[in-house]
Amino acid sequence: MLMYSCFYNETDDETMTTTSSPLTASASFQALQMHHAKLCSQPLRALFAADPERFRKMTLDAAGLLLDFSKNRIDATALSLLLDLARECGVEARRDAMFAGEKINLTEQRAVLHTALRAPRGQALIVDGQDIDADVHAVLDRVKQFTDRVRAGSWLGFTGKPILDVVNIGIGGSDLGPQMACLALRSYAHPNLALHFVSNVDGHAIDAVLEKLDPATTLFIVASKTFVTAETMLNAHTARSWFLGHGTQTGDQQKDLARHFVAVSTNLEAIREFGIDPDNMFPFWDWVGGRYSVWSSIGLALALAIGFDYFSDFLAGAHQMDRHFQQAPLTDNMPVVLALIGFWNRQFEQCPTLSIAPYHQDLSRLVPYLQQLDMESNGKRVSRNGCALDAPTCPVIWGDCGTNAQHAYFQLLHQGSDVTPVDFIAALRATHDLPGHHDALLANCFAQSEAFMRGKNIAEVRADLQGQGLDADEVERLAPHKVFPGDRPSNTILMDQLTPLTLGALLALYEHKTFVQGVLWDINSFDQWGVELGKVLARNIQTELCGTARPDLHDSSTNGLIALAQAAKAAF
Repeated sequence: MLMYSCFYNETDDETMTTTSSPLTASASFQALQMHHAKLCSQPLRALFAADPERFRKMTLDAAGLLLDFSKNRIDATALSLLLDLARECGVEARRDAMFAGEKINLTEQRAVLHTALRAPRGQALIVDGQDIDADVHAVLDRVKQFTDRVRAGSWLGFTGKPILDVVNIGIGGSDLGPQMACLALRSYAHPNLALHFVSNVDGHAIDAVLEKLDPATTLFIVASKTFVTAETMLNAHTARSWFLGHGTQTGDQQKDLARHFVAVSTNLEAIREFGIDPDNMFPFWDWVGGRYSVWSSIGLALALAIGFDYFSDFLAGAHQMDRHFQQAPLTDNMPVVLALIGFWNRQFEQCPTLSIAPYHQDLSRLVPYLQQLDMESNGKRVSRNGCALDAPTCPVIWGDCGTNAQHAYFQLLHQGSDVTPVDFIAALRATHDLPGHHDALLANCFAQSEAFMRGKNIAEVRADLQGQGLDADEVERLAPHKVFPGDRPSNTILMDQLTPLTLGALLALYEHKTFVQGVLWDINSFDQWGVELGKVLARNIQTELCGTARPDLHDSSTNGLIALAQAAKAAF
């Protein structure tokens, strides 16, 4: 395993920290660098032509998913050297430590056990004296009882009517996970329950939701572990005021609130003060990070939407990928290989971004979910020991659903000056029966990955233009504009159909990929200190917006912006 140590230089009043034995000095990394120098001039066309079995050799199956990584500029030697690097960095040992419940989140001294949330009942795991399995399944049993009642129409609002609308109030992982999964699995949703999600502190968001609802048939889920998250609690109190102002008629506000508000939290005192019945609190634990929490009671909205049986399938799909990640040798390990390909493209192919292209409209919120998963986990520049790294880390994650993306930014992907790898994600079978649509969708998905790989060279362009009967001058004028460089790397991830099982496996695949890359960079993938500074400053500025801005508190720009906001507020 690579070891990191630091030395310190005093420059002005700042302490500069660097690594004395970084990743880039390791033997396996050096070997990869030398091999890349030989491989980087090889066109992908040539690699396919040289090996008719390339697709077969560069595909993996696991947990109902297929990964085709053959359209990357990589060969057997590069893959072997990447696997050597994974072993040298201690991927297997760090993986085993995570599953064993060791406190691998070093800065917060916490275990990382989102995998325990989807393990079958009876998987003994004791952490800090607590029986994790018993705790998890006790909460799941409560989720089942509650969601069964709401879905059956036996959980009644203050007027005796069943619940028809559910509003999930959260932010970050408390919003992105359940919202993404509810949209992805809409084909499995209860026909009489409408799900709504509010996260943004911008009042326009909750206003747009509340104006459509009847308080007598609306259930609010307030999802905040601490019950003090600023954005979530502002929206929760707005919802509470709206409900009390438009709904309750029985004269017992506390009783009425308890029929329409539940909490996913651990702060019992704050929940009581808000008016939520403690029996309607669904806890989770500090070893569950927000971006890994959809498997916990944070997934309550999803369980309400699709029912507990399908929610159990969702957990089971993730667990299948967990077992594969734990047990498969590195050479056949889908999360490991996907992570190594991404590392290769980021480090050696020097690709600063990764585009995700789900060719499935129901995965329209997958990209924001993966943005948080990857960039909040690995968007860091220091090692676990606090040493500055000299290798680029997490790429920028972005994208949209195909085929919409093709008519938005694929121009840049095909002919732009930067090379952006793409992860294509598709289901072989649709969950609708509309004729023609799915064949057209898959044709576009497969064609785009082929076009990125092959490109179209100048000779092919000239031949096409000449075949159209253009004269020589016109051919030469147009030809440079119609050249596609090709050699744009991509992965394709396929499933038979988008189901709770395959969605669970897909999300777990990306979780473990993110973890492996964090190990390669020696990053703590499980803290997120980068979100803190802006929150602290926002609290101060919010107070100032209600008073008088002092020009000595901030820089001239920030003071000027505050003054403009105060003036606009005072004008009305």
